[in-house]
Amino acid sequence: MVRSRCLKAFDRELASLVVRHLEGHGVQLLSHSEPRAVERLSNGRLAVTWHSTQQQQEVYKDEWDTVLFATGREAATAGLCLSRAGVRTGDVTGKIIVDSQETTSAQNIFAVGDAMLGRWELTPVAVKAGKLLAGRLFSEKQELMNYDLVPTTVFTPLEFAAVGLSEERATAEHGAENIEVYHAFYKPLEFYLPE
Repeated sequence: MVRSRCLKAFDRELASLVVRHLEGHGVQLLSHSEPRAVERLSNGRLAVTWHSTQQQQEVYKDEWDTVLFATGREAATAGLCLSRAGVRTGDVTGKIIVDSQETTSAQNIFAVGDAMLGRWELTPVAVKAGKLLAGRLFSEKQELMNYDLVPTTVFTPLEFAAVGLSEERATAEHGAENIEVYHAFYKPLEFYLPE
């Protein structure tokens, strides 16, 4: 089940390649759907109840042998009373709104990692951002985290990697005539090794 679109933080063309590959290998993806319940039946199959994210009143139920959960991450900020400290949060996930220096809406309160709205949810990125923030706060360093140049990889049977802005974002920010997009297709070494 996919709430909005698969791999929404990634380039749409690359994400669609992964989706087509999965579907070509028998994986059934349900678009604009959100699970409500999963029950194991006496025959070992899984009964899944879900609703449409576009029409909440529509409820569906079906059975499958396997269900894959890839839920993403949510910020554990609900119990922090951030609004009392003057820290603004974004959408329903409770993620913290920050500027380019990881500064929140409250003076002298900063955020890094998965708690930030609109940033990569990757542990190495959070570690790097935290080190750079500490350098700015406790020494003379001025370097900022560049979230636009984070290399990342998606490990599915059809792997892909990306660095830089997605094509959609680059086009929106710089215009289609001012960008160059590079795609390279390769087979991993393990596919060439004799068995």
